[in-house]
Amino acid sequence: MVHELTIHSMSVLGRLLPDQEINPALSLNVMGLEFKSPIGLAAGLDKNAEVINYMTHLPFGFVEVGTVTPKAQAGNDKPRLFRYPAEESLRNRMGFNNQGAEEVLINLKKADRRGKIIGVNLGKNKITQNDDAPKDYAYLYQKFAPFADYLVINVSSPNTPGLRDLLKDAGLRQIFEAVDAERSIMKRPLLVKVSPDMALEELSSVVGLVNEYKLDGIIATNTTIMKERGEGGISGKLLTKKARETREFLLKEIKNSKSTCELIGVGGISSYNDLMDFWRAGGKLVQIYSSFIFQGPQFLYEIEEQLKIDFKKRGVKNFEEFLHSVKN
Repeated sequence: MVHELTIHSMSVLGRLLPDQEINPALSLNVMGLEFKSPIGLAAGLDKNAEVINYMTHLPFGFVEVGTVTPKAQAGNDKPRLFRYPAEESLRNRMGFNNQGAEEVLINLKKADRRGKIIGVNLGKNKITQNDDAPKDYAYLYQKFAPFADYLVINVSSPNTPGLRDLLKDAGLRQIFEAVDAERSIMKRPLLVKVSPDMALEELSSVVGLVNEYKLDGIIATNTTIMKERGEGGISGKLLTKKARETREFLLKEIKNSKSTCELIGVGGISSYNDLMDFWRAGGKLVQIYSSFIFQGPQFLYEIEEQLKIDFKKRGVKNFEEFLHSVKN
């Protein structure tokens, strides 16, 4: 109920709020797209593309909506969102609740993007058998490609039974194959979102498939399972260590395979130091979710202010120069 009220309030406010300037020195070009800032909003908060107007008013460089499925679905039974305030973490077992592709597309088309990058996170319906999952992803790609700046294949949520089985080589290959046919008609940057609970050899396999099918990137990571906490996926500070280790491994794999794909970092990023860890490891774009819930928009302004201080300290003029300075 709280989430629904918040989304409604943001939806109303978003129509009234003006643009906010982002320091132009923070812009960067990734995947052929011009991002006004390296900080984005992760999928999961704006499931139905209802509050793009509000989120693009804030100093986000990009906003990812969804997860959207072909048909509307109610998701898992409530309660399905649990807060751990002392640990600035969440546990959710939402189950891809959304209004379905048709309704989300209507919202996406009428949104005021304010020149920001908008991504759409794609998932299969719960009733869709894994053997038929490639059809769901191909349909969604075809539906949203004309209206999204980039698209994400999400097979890493722990809240849809059997979904993570599709992260294995055979499952991903079939999905990439099906979507590849649609990509030949309309090309949009395409990424895959991975789980922090995957074995290292599974992550290596994902990098190999991403290279083989020429995807544009990987998003790391989704939520983690902590059985002692109950059903669902954990995000926030409880995820930090595992997500960071997954990202650092993937960045090395990408570099060693001479891949041109990008890695968008998400999961357990709750401070400027967490951002710096990612940038030092070789990453660029970052998404936040739980830290936005707990710290609010103020976190974005703190990041921007800290970057301004660091730019001056390092004697750099833009974000690209800053990235080069932190890696050396």
